[in-house]
Amino acid sequence: MTLDLTGITTKAAIHQLFKEQLGFEEWYGPSWDAFWDSIVAIVEMPLVLTLTNWQEFAQHCPHDMQILRQVMQDYAEEMAPKRIVLA
Repeated sequence: MTLDLTGITTKAAIHQLFKEQLGFEEWYGPSWDAFWDSIVAIVEMPLVLTLTNWQEFAQHCPHDMQILRQVMQDYAEEMAPKRIVLA
């Protein structure tokens, strides 16, 4: 599965994209803890989730991009062979 992050420039926007495209629960809110809980225990994630055109988000939200990279690393370790990758 591929998610295009073109035009995503805020933390709220990336979390809304994740909620809509990955089928997160209605109560899901824009937090990295909720994201983690959702991807490891609530929704069935694809084997590989590819995030494209992520550079704009990284430029506008460097702190959140750093958190996302850590989540991606932790997810790859905990949920192997599933993974989230940047392309």
